[in-house]
Amino acid sequence: MTKPVSYKRHRFPPEITAHAVWLYFWFPLSLVEEMLLERGIVVSYETIRRWGKKFGPDYARRLRRKQSSRNDIWHLDEVVINIAGQKHWLWRAVDHDGYVLDEIVQTRRNTKTAKRVLARLMRMQGIPPKRIITDRLRSYGAARRQVMPSVEHRSHKGTTERKTPICRCGSGNE
Repeated sequence: MTKPVSYKRHRFPPEITAHAVWLYFWFPLSLVEEMLLERGIVVSYETIRRWGKKFGPDYARRLRRKQSSRNDIWHLDEVVINIAGQKHWLWRAVDHDGYVLDEIVQTRRNTKTAKRVLARLMRMQGIPPKRIITDRLRSYGAARRQVMPSVEHRSHKGTTERKTPICRCGSGNE
């Protein structure tokens, strides 16, 4: 969990600072200064630039981190990859909005690994999804019954390949 941004020893209220930083990343700096001036806020472009440098990365991190919802739908798939000439499986989970929830590389493609993937997803997301959609690998069903028995599970041949942006080359879903 990220700690809140500290606005201690700043002259302006947090709302004005946050709005100025948002404007800074969308418009030219001179225009931001003018836009704030029109609203009666006198602040130099150098102050806005410093705010952008100080607060911008934290704001971006918070925007990128999508909050989990009980209505989420997770698409899970595994792809075979070669690492140093050895066969591995890239297990990947993507939500219905296209956000990559987790990726994990394992040497096996079995129930134990599927259970590890689902348990890790539950730990990272905090709440279970409404539904998971997988290919027809039976390991997903067995793992789901152990980790999240109340979650609906749909498995269809090729469903995850159409819904998620996962590489289709050598996916091992045949």
